[in-house]
Amino acid sequence: MSSCPRQSTGFAFDKAQFQQIVEDTLKLAKQLGASDAGAEVSEGVGLSVSVRKGELENVERNRDKSLGVSVYLGQRRGNASTSDFSAAALKQTVQAAYDIARFTAEDPAAGLPEADDLASGSEAGRDLDLFHPWAVDAAAAAEIARQCEAAALAVDKRITNSEGAGVSAQQAHFWAGNSRGFRGGYASSRHYISVSPIAGKGRDMQRDGWYTSMRDAQDLASPEAVGRYAAERALARLKSRRVATGHVPVLFESTVAAGLLGSFVQAVSGGALYRKASFLEGSLGQAVMAPHIDIDEDPHQPKGKGSAPFDDEGVRTKARRVLDAGVVQGYFLSSYSARKLGMKTTGHAGGSQNLVLKSRLTKPGDTLDVMLKKLGRGLFVTELMGQGVNLVTGDYSRGAAGFWVERGRIAFPVHEVTIAGNLREMFKGIAAIGADAYTQGSKTTGSVLVQRMKLAGA
Repeated sequence: MSSCPRQSTGFAFDKAQFQQIVEDTLKLAKQLGASDAGAEVSEGVGLSVSVRKGELENVERNRDKSLGVSVYLGQRRGNASTSDFSAAALKQTVQAAYDIARFTAEDPAAGLPEADDLASGSEAGRDLDLFHPWAVDAAAAAEIARQCEAAALAVDKRITNSEGAGVSAQQAHFWAGNSRGFRGGYASSRHYISVSPIAGKGRDMQRDGWYTSMRDAQDLASPEAVGRYAAERALARLKSRRVATGHVPVLFESTVAAGLLGSFVQAVSGGALYRKASFLEGSLGQAVMAPHIDIDEDPHQPKGKGSAPFDDEGVRTKARRVLDAGVVQGYFLSSYSARKLGMKTTGHAGGSQNLVLKSRLTKPGDTLDVMLKKLGRGLFVTELMGQGVNLVTGDYSRGAAGFWVERGRIAFPVHEVTIAGNLREMFKGIAAIGADAYTQGSKTTGSVLVQRMKLAGA
């Protein structure tokens, strides 16, 4: 955790105070007779500002803090939380967790992680360069948002309106510990600039947007660049039309292709697997994607949006290959889900960490233009709508917008269509992944070409 003074971070509490709160909480749990206990204390602060058509719309400051406590009585577990850090509140919260555990049924999978799975002091203290507080005030944030929106509106006279632009600066820190010896915590930050311009008028009105999000504000794209690109995307959608129903290849833009990777992660995550609610149940060691596809995970990437030295339970994180030549090498398991499956935790309480979907066939020159040529004739998807993904069966059906492609070139924009398939066939039907890699949250992929999907149009 950063050693910066509190006034430079905006935090009301420092690391030493958080450490003491955790120690006091664990001591109270032990005094009550808990067989095990865990505690985590956290604080977050931030500023969010939005403007629309040059006028300030909202200024929001957030500050929150929380203490969460888990108390175990054998294999009975109780949880409680509070935002009051006084001694009396700590005692009441631990008592509440203890009382819940007393009246909770035993769960054979309940319990803290095994001691040898927990991150050691040096592992937990790994510096991943995640904390870069942004000293921006409301006036400066509003000016950045205005610059972003103005850049969008200046691109073309057909940019007629705007849903606004926003700037957000967020930072947080936490400290956690448990009765099996784990102690660790760190500070992190996340900032963004976004804008949503509107092109055209009447029935041909089209909206699109763009944003930049980084842990360090110095790494953000310029507000002018964000605004211009958002406007270009909105303009490209003017005079959209529907296309005929049929079966066609589909190219997912890198910005939406991360959703395919997200569906894979959900399907091979512990909760879905032990509930037998996944179409990839029992897939460990099995080929589920095309043989040229790999998925790598690196939780220790500096400034990574999914980087973490340990997971939400304090289990050490490790770099690994999740998918090798299309074959599943590992699931995403917490201690609880691992026990339910008779397996070992993979350090994924809290989710995946910096995944990269890639193809062994990809060449450095496989730009979007090259990927469009590989698509040939079909649909290039730039926006997905709806939640039509059934992880139990793998059935996939989403509203889509994008562009119709003929002879490897964009012919015209498309809207009001639906693409459908089954993720089993879609994963195995991935023909190519572009070199146009884009990071969406903690997932990175280039554009993804799926050989065949059903297109429901006019």
